Amino acid sequence: MTEKKKYRTVIAYKNYFNDFYSKQTLKVKKKVIWTLQVIEEIERIPKTYLDHLEGTDGLYEIRIKFSSSIYRIFCFFDKGKLVVLANGFQKKSQKTPKKEIEKALAIKKEYENEK
Repeated sequence: MTEKKKYRTVIAYKNYFNDFYSKQTLKVKKKVIWTLQVIEEIERIPKTYLDHLEGTDGLYEIRIKFSSSIYRIFCFFDKGKLVVLANGFQKKSQKTPKKEIEKALAIKKEYENEK
């Protein structure tokens, strides 16, 4: 089996993403992993899976739909090809909760300060 070309690398920063991931069912975990592989292996990622969050400085959301549930994982780019995962949550309303966005921005700032 040949190694697929990777256009970018996805990493988790501290335990923020892992805390979210560990609470999910096995089927949701598989969908999360599949989506992260799409982000690594597809050159032009459809907005269905990754989209910039308007009004933020470089914050993106990874979009995961499983059955009737919707999940979001916030992330940001470092040096263009490194995707850094921040926090994740299950979306229960149309609007993304402001506190989740603020948490992701705080994680991004923490990451940048530690570099």
